[in-house]
Amino acid sequence: MEKARLEQQLAFVEKHGWADADLFPLPSDASTRSYIRLVKPGASCLLMDAPAETEKLPEYLEICEHLQRLGLRSPVVYAADTTAGLALIEDFGDATFTKALAEGQSEEALYLQAVDVLVHMHRAGPRATAVNVPEYSMDVMLEEVGRFLLWFVPAARGRAATAAETQAFLDAWRMALSGVATDTSGFVFRDFHVDNLMIAAGVCSPQLSGEMCDKSAPPECGLLDFQDALKGPPAYDMASLLEDARRDITPATRATVLNHYFNASEDIARTGFLRDMALLAAQRHTKVAGLFVRLCVNDGKPVYLQHLPRVLSLLKKAMRTPELSEVSRVMEQMVPNFTEPAFVDEMLQRLLR
Repeated sequence: MEKARLEQQLAFVEKHGWADADLFPLPSDASTRSYIRLVKPGASCLLMDAPAETEKLPEYLEICEHLQRLGLRSPVVYAADTTAGLALIEDFGDATFTKALAEGQSEEALYLQAVDVLVHMHRAGPRATAVNVPEYSMDVMLEEVGRFLLWFVPAARGRAATAAETQAFLDAWRMALSGVATDTSGFVFRDFHVDNLMIAAGVCSPQLSGEMCDKSAPPECGLLDFQDALKGPPAYDMASLLEDARRDITPATRATVLNHYFNASEDIARTGFLRDMALLAAQRHTKVAGLFVRLCVNDGKPVYLQHLPRVLSLLKKAMRTPELSEVSRVMEQMVPNFTEPAFVDEMLQRLLR
């Protein structure tokens, strides 16, 4: 870390009463954000370093308060400087759902807690999208799948996609997504999966009370990493949760979670929702396949490649959806057998040399 940035962090911490705290840097993720745990007797918080040139601290703060007003457990913000890209936020601890699952806690119970957040947001109706976030437009969806062209295709076959291949790819995706890309009825967290969910007791932020806080919200599911939220199709976050790039989910848990969601959301048509979920899962997996290659090749983070075989396996399953037949044909023509284990293994060996 640059000396000037460290001095800026320390001045911010001191200004807000944490100069005497012990500092413990936390592991970084795929973003340029970083976190430091500040600990002093009887208290802790997190210093979020979100550089203004790459991160979205103002959006984080606005959405954080929006979620709290809906009764959901986003971190309390104690202090923030949006110009500097620094904030002191509530420390939820280390109890992510991922860690709880690794320790043997019930997969079904944790996933039901997670889906209750989505049920709650659906029941909130127009209030859920009463926040200043962009729409999940066709342009955004195509830009995301385009990462497959930019990063995965060259890594997989040794040369970039041609102009004709790029046009065919985008045309096929535009046709496949034409229905879901016009649905802006839901609040889309965008990265709603167990790595970003925490066991966090309490229903509402202590800064909110009375009618500002919806007491019917799920009490123990703490939310992280929502600054990229959009208004889009409600099925997207379910796809993110159940089509997880980082872990396999048992068929029984998947069925239980979906049944719970539909039973609690009787106005949602199951067939249409599941179709949208498959389309959006394929879109997400295509984006993530490109992202994981970029994180290795461009950002020096090869650890994400361990998840690539799972992502491509999930993409292969999602491509069975009839609406994706042309997308599947175009992608297979560009990179034959790109979802097959033998091809993926050979590609990973090349990338990791």
